[in-house]
Amino acid sequence: MIAPPAYAQAQAGSISGQATAGSVITVENKAIGFSRRVTVGADGSFNVTQLPPGSYVLKTTYADGTSEELAVTVSPGVATGAMFAGPSAGQKVVVTGRASRIDVKSPESSMVLNKEAIDRIPVTRDVTAVALLAPGAVPGDSRIGQSGSRAGNVPSLGGASPAENVYYINGFNVTNNLNGVAFNQVPFDAIAAQDVKTGGYGPEYGRSLGGVLSVTTKRGTNEWKGGVNVIWQAGDLEGSSVYTEKSTSDGRWHLHKRPGQTDDLKSNLWLGGPVIQDKLFVFGLVQGSNYKRKIFANTTQEEMESNSPQGLVKVDWNINDSNTFEITGFSDKTEDEITTWRQVTPYHTAKGERIGTDTFTNGGTNVIAKYTSWLTDDLTMSAMYGVGKYNRKSDIETASCMWIDDVRTTPTQHKGCATVVNITDPNANDKREAYRLDAEWSLGAHTLRAGLDHEQYDVVDGTVASGGFQVSVQPLAAGGELNNGYVNNSGAPMDVVAMRHFENGGIFTTKNSAWYVQDSWQVTKNLVADLGIRNESFKNLNANGVSFIDVKNTWAPRLGLVWDVKGDQQTKVYANLGRYYIPVMSNTNVRLAGAESDYTDYYAFTGAFGPAPQQNPGLGAQLGPRLVTSNGEAGDPRSVVDPDIKPMYQDEFILGAQQALANRWTVGLKFTHRRLQSVMDDVCNDEGAIDWALANGYTQDQADAIGGAIGHCFLYNPGGDLKANIDIDGNGTLKLITIPAAALKFPKPERKFNALEFSFERAWDGVWTVQGSYVLSFSKGNTEGYVKSDIGQDDAGISQDWDYPGLAEGSYGYLPNDRRHALKLWGSYQVLPELRIGANLLLQSGRPLNCFGYYTGNLDHVSVYYGASSFYCGSKLNPRGSRGRLPWTRDLSLQAVYEPKWQKGLSFQIDVLNIFNERGVTSVQERGEISAANTPRPAYLQPLSLQNPRRVRLTAAYEF
Repeated sequence: MIAPPAYAQAQAGSISGQATAGSVITVENKAIGFSRRVTVGADGSFNVTQLPPGSYVLKTTYADGTSEELAVTVSPGVATGAMFAGPSAGQKVVVTGRASRIDVKSPESSMVLNKEAIDRIPVTRDVTAVALLAPGAVPGDSRIGQSGSRAGNVPSLGGASPAENVYYINGFNVTNNLNGVAFNQVPFDAIAAQDVKTGGYGPEYGRSLGGVLSVTTKRGTNEWKGGVNVIWQAGDLEGSSVYTEKSTSDGRWHLHKRPGQTDDLKSNLWLGGPVIQDKLFVFGLVQGSNYKRKIFANTTQEEMESNSPQGLVKVDWNINDSNTFEITGFSDKTEDEITTWRQVTPYHTAKGERIGTDTFTNGGTNVIAKYTSWLTDDLTMSAMYGVGKYNRKSDIETASCMWIDDVRTTPTQHKGCATVVNITDPNANDKREAYRLDAEWSLGAHTLRAGLDHEQYDVVDGTVASGGFQVSVQPLAAGGELNNGYVNNSGAPMDVVAMRHFENGGIFTTKNSAWYVQDSWQVTKNLVADLGIRNESFKNLNANGVSFIDVKNTWAPRLGLVWDVKGDQQTKVYANLGRYYIPVMSNTNVRLAGAESDYTDYYAFTGAFGPAPQQNPGLGAQLGPRLVTSNGEAGDPRSVVDPDIKPMYQDEFILGAQQALANRWTVGLKFTHRRLQSVMDDVCNDEGAIDWALANGYTQDQADAIGGAIGHCFLYNPGGDLKANIDIDGNGTLKLITIPAAALKFPKPERKFNALEFSFERAWDGVWTVQGSYVLSFSKGNTEGYVKSDIGQDDAGISQDWDYPGLAEGSYGYLPNDRRHALKLWGSYQVLPELRIGANLLLQSGRPLNCFGYYTGNLDHVSVYYGASSFYCGSKLNPRGSRGRLPWTRDLSLQAVYEPKWQKGLSFQIDVLNIFNERGVTSVQERGEISAANTPRPAYLQPLSLQNPRRVRLTAAYEF
C-alpha cells in the first residue's frame, strides 16, 4: 500500500499491515465516536491514514464466518503496524493478530512519547527537556534565548544551532520568528504526546535545519474525565546554590556555596468529555503558578516572582461521518517581577539599598482551527488557520541608569543602579497569522499528497541601552590600541571608560509561503519510496513596509526509502536524502533594515566613581574619535542586501536499520550526514571592497562610496561573489556591481555533522520498560549557523562571524554544539501493584573551548576594533576548538510513584532530578583578552553556566 503521511505536522497517525486479500477491516475508536472502513488490497496490504491519536480496535470477518480483532494504539506521526492471522475454522472470534513495534512505512528519524510515557520519566516538565531525550539532541547555550533573568532553554538537534528548529502545537507553527530561540507552549499537563523529529522528515515540513518539535494536546472523549494535581519543587530541598572564584594558589576556578533557592508551586485542574455523545467533545485545563527565586551575587541580589495563570481549551466536533472540526485556544503568557537590591557583602543575604523592580512579559494567546473532510474513501482534505501572539515587553524601573561594568577586577564588578543592559520597547510583541491546506489521494500503489501554507509574522521591536549608554571601565596597556584607533603613547598603563550607545526599533513584517507534493509509492510489497519536493518563498519588509528580501521558488527535493526486509514488519532498512531551507529571521529586518544608532566614545578614567545610586565613572579627556557602527538612518532597502541572495540551507543523508526482537525489544542503528550548503549573514569588509574598486579602475571617491556602502554592513551569502546596488557617483542613482569572493577574503562557509547512533527500547508492558541511545557525533566547520553560542550572540543572520575576514581566520574546527559522546538511558519498573520507580541517566562529553582575543593578523585592519572576538589570543592564532574541552557532565534522576488501592485515581509522586547534585560546567567565558592584544582577561574560563542543582519535585494528583 502506501507510506503514511505525517499529515498537517504530525497531528494524526495511521495503521498499516497485512490481512487476507479482499477482506474489509473496520477501524474504530469508541472513545471519540470515530470509525473507518478499508478494503485489503490484492497483495494483502492495507493502510488507514488520518487517524486521531488514541486506542483503536480493528475487526474483520472472513468468508468462513470467523472474525478477528486486534487492539492497537495510534500515536501522532507514526504508522502503527498490524498483522492479522487470517481465518481459523470453527472459531467465531479470533484474537491472534499482533501489533508491530516498528513503523515500516516511514523513513523519518522520530521519537514519539505520549503523556503516559513522559510521566514515567523523571525529567524537567517542559518541551525542551523531553526533546533532549532524543538521540542527537544536546542542550543549547544558556545565553541563547535568555529573557529577563531566565536562562535560555532551547536544544540543538542534529548539529544545527539552537535557532534552527521549528515548533508546532496541533499542527500550528508556534516558533518565535524574531530569532528562532523561543516558542509558545501549552501547560505541560495539557500535552497528550510529543514528537521529536531529528531528520529525514518529508516535504510537508520546512523552515528548519535542526529538528521538528511537535506537540499534540489532550482532547475530550465519550467519557467525562478530569483531575487535579499540585506540583511543588521545594527550595529547601534544592542543592546548594554556588558561585565561582579563581584560586590564587592554582589559578583555577572553583565553586563555593552561597545562599539562594527556587520555590516552584503549580496546580492544574482539568476536565474533558462529551457535550453530545459521539459528536461534540470539550477539554479544558487551567494552571495556577507561584514561582519564587532568590539569587545572591557579588554586587547585587535579586528576587523573582511569577504567578501568571495559563490554560487551554480544545473543542472537537464530529460534524458527520466524513467531516470533523476542531479548535484549540491556549495562553502561555507569563509576567516575571524582579526586584534588585545592592549587596552588602558579596554572596550573602544582607540587603543593601533597593535598586528597582522590573517586569518582563513573555508568551501570549494562540487560537488554532482545523477542518478535515474525507471526501471519498480515497480522497481526504484539511484546512487549518491560526493566530498566535508572543509578548516581549519589559517595564524597567531603572531605565534612566547606565549599565556600568568594571572589568579590571575578577570577577567583574557591576556598578550603578541599572538592572538590565538593554531595554526592550515597552510595546514589543510578535504576531503570526497562518493558514495551510493539505490533500491526500490514494491511487492504487501510489498515494499523492499535496499542500500549501502561508504565514505572516509581524514584529514590533526596539532596544535602547539603559540610561542611554553601556559603560565599561577597562585597562589599556602602554602602547595598547583602542577600537577607534587611539594608541596609548603615554609610556604607562592607563584606565579607560568606553561608553557605547545602542538604539533601534520599528514595525517589521515577514512573509513565508510554501507548497509541496509527494508520491508515496509502494514499489513492491516490501519497498516504499517517498518522492517529494517542497517549494518555499521568503519575503522580508523593512520598517517602511518596503520589501528588501524577496526570495522565490527555492526547491527542496526529498527522497525516502523504506524496506520491510522480510515483509513481517520486524526488520526495517531505510534511507533519506533531502534538502532543507530556513527562513530569513525577523531579527534581520530589525537589525539591518531598520533605523539603528550604534556608536562608542572613549575617555580617560579619572579614577573615581560618583556617589550611589548612579555611580557614574569620572570622565577625563576624550580619547580618539567617536567609533560609529550605525548612523541611525534606514537606508534604501535595495542598498543593504545582495539581490541574488539565497536563504540558508543544508543537505542531509541518512541510512539506518531497525530490528524487532523477542520480549518487546527493538534496536536500531543509524548514520546521519548533514552539510550546510549556504549561509546568509552580513558582511562589513569596506577595506576589501575599496581595494578591489581601486584595482579595477574606480576613482577614489567611487571606491570610498563602495566601501561606505559595504562597511555599513551588507547582507549576502558569505564565501561567494557579492552583488550590490550602490550610489557610486553620489547622484542618487544605484548601480549594480559585483565584488568577487576573492576580494572579500572570506572562506566558504562550512558546517558538517556526522553521527553514528545506536538506539534500543524495551516497550512498556505494565511491568517495566527501558529506552535509550548512544551517539558518537562530530560537528565541525567555520560557522555554527544562525547564532554564535561561544560568545552568547543570538542575532540570527546578523552575527559577527562574517563581518570582516580577520574574524573568520582560524574559525574552522569543532563547533560549540559538538558533543562527541552522549549516552542516554531511562526506564521504569512496577515494583508492586501500588509502587512504580523510574530512573533517567545522561552522560555527555563537554563542548570545545576557545580563546578569543584582539586580532593581530593581516587580513584586515578593522577586526581588532571588535575587541576580544578573533581566534587570535596572545598574538597567536588559536584555531576553533584548540583550547581543549569542558569536562563530561553526568546527571542521574530518580522517581517513585505510589498509587494506593484504597482510592482509585489518587497518586503521590517524588522526582529527584540530578540526585547527586552534579554541578558540571556547561559554558565558560571564552574571551581571553580584556583591552588589547596580550592583556590577559582575569575572568577567562570563568564558568558562566552550570548543570541545574539537585531539585526535588513532589506531586499529589487525583484523576477521575
